[in-house]
Amino acid sequence: MYSVDLNSDMGESFGAYRLGGDEDIIQYVTTANVACGWHAGDPMVMDKVVRMAKERGVMVGAHPGYPDLMGFGRRKMVLTPAEVKNYVKYQIGALAAFAQSYGMKLQHVAPHGAMGNQCQYDEEISTAIVEAVKEFDKDLMIYYCAGAVLGEIAESQGLRTACEIFADRAYMDDLSLVPRKMEGSMITDEDVAIARCVRMIKEGKVTSINGKELDIKGDTLCVHGDGPKALAFVKKIRDTFEKEGIAIRHL
Repeated sequence: MYSVDLNSDMGESFGAYRLGGDEDIIQYVTTANVACGWHAGDPMVMDKVVRMAKERGVMVGAHPGYPDLMGFGRRKMVLTPAEVKNYVKYQIGALAAFAQSYGMKLQHVAPHGAMGNQCQYDEEISTAIVEAVKEFDKDLMIYYCAGAVLGEIAESQGLRTACEIFADRAYMDDLSLVPRKMEGSMITDEDVAIARCVRMIKEGKVTSINGKELDIKGDTLCVHGDGPKALAFVKKIRDTFEKEGIAIRHL
């Protein structure tokens, strides 16, 4: 029997600005990566998403990013490891307060955007994130992108990890995600995207943007909730996975 965690990045609205369909998407996923107010989100949004997760039995994890609301955390910043460590710790603590108020415990930490991309190869940044997690709660799980050095460092430090794959993103030959500025970075054909997901989960294989066959591990599948067809897409994933004998359950 195959199984996978189905996660979505949530809580990315800010003040009067609404982004994503959290209320709809949360009905179909098993885990929510919640923005912590730095790349997106605010205290009111965080509270709402955690409350909905509690009601739906959805696990909650922190989705820390760089302090870059205007760039949505997708712009690389030059920071010291100490800064990254404390920025991550700060954001985890903020979300943990809301989780605690609803009798919940955070399940994981999943670095967002440019911070997450740096974790593919940057050992110093990855180590800083791992240290922040360990010092806050060594039982927290680390979600890392396939092939990222973050996963290796987290495991070497005794933390539990989950390898994250993406339904709508293309891969480079080294398993890093194709930069969004490049043509073909996003997989817009739903049938193609879902077929890739099934293959990643059942065969442990994915084809890179250059046509190279790569080995890949998929513990948790990310579905972005801010696209215009996000709800229909996640429904289609669930229907297809049921037919393919892939159980959807949190970790």
